[in-house]
Amino acid sequence: MRPKLSFVFACVLLASFLGADTRVVFAEAPHDSTWQKEASQRLKAIYDNSEFKPVEFDPTWKSDSSSFTVRQADPETKKPAMWRYDAATGKRTKVDTDDSKKPGRGKQAGRGRRGGRGGVVSPNGKKVLETRDRKLFVRDLDSDQSTQLTPDVADREISYGNLSWSPNGEYVLFAESDRTELERRPVLVPGDPTFPKVEMTPYARVGGKIVAQRVGVVKANGEGFQWLPLEMPEDGFYLGQVEWAGNSTEILVETMTRFRDEHDFWLATVGGEMKRIYHDTNEAWAVGSHGLVTGLNWVQGGDAFVALSEQDGWRHAYLCLRNGKQETKLTVGDYDIIDRAVIDEDGGWFYFYASPDNATQKYLYRVPMDGSGTLERITPKDQPGTHEYIFSPDAKYAVHTYSTLNSPPVVDLVEVAGHRVVSVLEDNAELRERSKQIIANPTEFVQLDIGGGVVMDASVTKPKDFDPTKKYPVFVYVYGEPYLQTVLDRWGAAQIDFLRVVADAGYITVSIDNRGTACPKGAAWRRSVFGSLGPLSTEEQAAALKELGRMHSYVDLSRVAIWGWSGGGSNTLNALFRKPDVYHVGIAVVPKPQPWLYNAWFQEIYMRTREVNAEGYERSAPINFAEGLKGKLLIVTGSGETNTHIQIIEGLVDRLIELGKPFDYMVYPNRDHGLREGTGTVVHVRMLILRYLIENLPRGPQPVAAKA
Repeated sequence: MRPKLSFVFACVLLASFLGADTRVVFAEAPHDSTWQKEASQRLKAIYDNSEFKPVEFDPTWKSDSSSFTVRQADPETKKPAMWRYDAATGKRTKVDTDDSKKPGRGKQAGRGRRGGRGGVVSPNGKKVLETRDRKLFVRDLDSDQSTQLTPDVADREISYGNLSWSPNGEYVLFAESDRTELERRPVLVPGDPTFPKVEMTPYARVGGKIVAQRVGVVKANGEGFQWLPLEMPEDGFYLGQVEWAGNSTEILVETMTRFRDEHDFWLATVGGEMKRIYHDTNEAWAVGSHGLVTGLNWVQGGDAFVALSEQDGWRHAYLCLRNGKQETKLTVGDYDIIDRAVIDEDGGWFYFYASPDNATQKYLYRVPMDGSGTLERITPKDQPGTHEYIFSPDAKYAVHTYSTLNSPPVVDLVEVAGHRVVSVLEDNAELRERSKQIIANPTEFVQLDIGGGVVMDASVTKPKDFDPTKKYPVFVYVYGEPYLQTVLDRWGAAQIDFLRVVADAGYITVSIDNRGTACPKGAAWRRSVFGSLGPLSTEEQAAALKELGRMHSYVDLSRVAIWGWSGGGSNTLNALFRKPDVYHVGIAVVPKPQPWLYNAWFQEIYMRTREVNAEGYERSAPINFAEGLKGKLLIVTGSGETNTHIQIIEGLVDRLIELGKPFDYMVYPNRDHGLREGTGTVVHVRMLILRYLIENLPRGPQPVAAKA
């Protein structure tokens, strides 16, 4: 039986143990602190002062599409002010702050307005929905009298969401979440350092109880309360979109099975009748953790809707009748919809984002709503990179943002037809000039063919004094799991600001998207990891690194470090444990070395539970391969973790101690998953990573010493 050690919640816990050491030995360099001042200054500029963040531009369109308002600095006073831009001309005028708050300027038409206490205001503006003491109330704004809508729940841990009024104001719709049956885990509450308090926090672990959910409807006077008769599997399910279905008698309810392998939309009546109008299923998953296929958009006055599905192997849009009897594919071809954009019913167009030829980029496309499938690119072809649009309600104009990994965003107002630029709204000129100081060598994108038809995207950043005739150590930034991708041609993407600092310290920084990541390369690409996260990504990351070394002589494969955050931390551990001859240094930030202890919501999509997939969990878990560690390892976490909580990591710490493996361990007190809490933390974490890298993997174009 392994010893169970209790670790103090302290700022630093460094563990180094002597044992058999067969690692590559690098020549010791004289103490080098020349990098620290420059790195510290740059990191503070990036994270503390936000000097490389673009100017925020968050417009709110007027309901008639004639103009939009946005908060910007007044050029005279330098203070924030509200401005209105005319859609046809781009002319800017300053507006009265009170005027800008008048109705009709919401970003999404038809959503309930918020009351003074945060509640949802009724359609006639006379009542407001409020929650307090685990109950739902409607309050009359004139009399200030409240009517209780939901029953008393005693000591149950209840919360309410999806609050909405029927269009006629007669009924109230809501979703209830009940966490009472969830297991609790103790979390220290910051306070008296000698006698800290402990809070018991609900945690839905793999294979355990998950939040119980149901949907209720009640008249605004408190009468006629009922729960909709949804199918409620014993092991639980998840709710998605819950709203009125375009009238005051029907309700739309989106449900997903616990494993997200089934995805349904239901129409319910206020009388309690249920009818399924859409069903999607997949033996792996129908809905991923990013939720891109969730939700539907009503069209044709509510007689039809648009939904997304990967049923044919690509993420496509389908036009479905309200009665559920017909589906028409709107987007046709071997490409993925990256995300929805807008539906222009008057013009007959479905707008969406895609990038059929380059998975690192994002462009605006459209297809006709008649199902002909004719694909038309709206974004100009001479603007490679990433594009975002905030459309006017009539979809004739849009605020358009364009950036690349190496170029800050430009924001302009465009007329969608023809993509005519009406006016440049924000060119981020100061940021553009400032960025020249830190981008000595623009990050490059390469494709790595590892055979078997697998071609992976990678980004490569070189040092400022790069010499192509010499070899440089490699620092790999990995995520490698299904939630996201790291190789993106977008300003500020995927830790690039930090990676540039590392590169200028004397490293080639690299990031690679293996199969299983969220790339728009088809469902088969994304679902290739189903059943066990870790084994495939480990193999493909190592193979891609080898291919990069073959392609470029400046890549020194005898000096390789890897790091990652969360799922990337797990992949870092797997790389160091399973490929010890490939990776020499690893820095795993908030990893999950025991995936069966992680949260059910994420992990069960891709690996189900140990009860039905024990072998997959065994192959996935880094802790089961810890004996393979040869290189230098730093594990970083926070004692206030609520996601990959510290006990998930302590099991690996115990195992490494048991094996007599040298490693280092840093715990930030009371920090959560993002390690952001507390002054200086964000910079300190990155200085820690960089210092550990430099102390354990010689930087710059240095010769590698012979093995000891």
